[in-house]
Amino acid sequence: MLELSQVHKVYKVGAFGGGRLRAVRDVNLTVEPGEVVSLIGESGSGKSTIGKMVLGLTRPSSGRITFEGTDITTIRGHSARKEYYRRVQGVFQDPFSCFNPIFKADRVFEMIHTSYFPRTSDADWRDKVLDALATVRLDPGNVLGKYPHQLSGGQLQRLLIARALLLDIKLLVADEIISMLDASTRIDVLNLLADLKERGLGILFVTHDLSLGNYVSDKSVILRKGAIAEMGPTARVFDNPLHPYSRHLLSCVPQLHRTWAEVDAELKANPPEDVTLPTAPDEESAPLIEVEENHFVGIDQG
Repeated sequence: MLELSQVHKVYKVGAFGGGRLRAVRDVNLTVEPGEVVSLIGESGSGKSTIGKMVLGLTRPSSGRITFEGTDITTIRGHSARKEYYRRVQGVFQDPFSCFNPIFKADRVFEMIHTSYFPRTSDADWRDKVLDALATVRLDPGNVLGKYPHQLSGGQLQRLLIARALLLDIKLLVADEIISMLDASTRIDVLNLLADLKERGLGILFVTHDLSLGNYVSDKSVILRKGAIAEMGPTARVFDNPLHPYSRHLLSCVPQLHRTWAEVDAELKANPPEDVTLPTAPDEESAPLIEVEENHFVGIDQG
């Protein structure tokens, strides 16, 4: 459904744009219908840049991003982009920034109605909205007619997901969508994503939290400085991490049954191996080798 092939993104930086920052380097990955793929990495790893490129908010410097066989970098014009967003939508970290505080929160549904379904009657549209709210487990009486400041972050995130579902989308880019939510609400949103996956929705889940990626995803992609360090079925990546950077990340995950002192002592006794990034002599490509079925690890080229 979604395929990224040899995707690079380079930004011009510095005085007069004389410098170059390689944000994404030689990324190859796919997202299939009913599959959750997690992009996992620290700040600056390129995960959000990949999400923005998939959503057409920024263009790749080179490479191809195709959705259902169409290269999205070739999409031009308002009507073509509008049709793309009928099938692909994004939900972002801060739900409050997605709502105008002077309008009631359900205005997001009115805008979809006007823009995409102008011929649908008000009664039929209300039925569609109620169905979408039921899907994301929201009580219409608790959210419709309310201003954003009257709703919680979790309610606003689910309203945004309901808006996306009204378009009958096939791919959702979820960029750090639960990082601002409290613990009790996080699990509700994660379970909602699992339900949507069962309905056949493909999800690109962007996160810096390994535990979330492990919980929700079918496939995990570990990113380091814009390149893929490790990629494969989540169980294999987490149970048998082979890249030093992946092992380093997993060693830093807090565990409820162990104190920081115990973790510290273990790390001192068995320090993680030095991180070796997948680089080539020209730093253009980041080659991967398949160490087991569908499990890929970045390698060095000298």
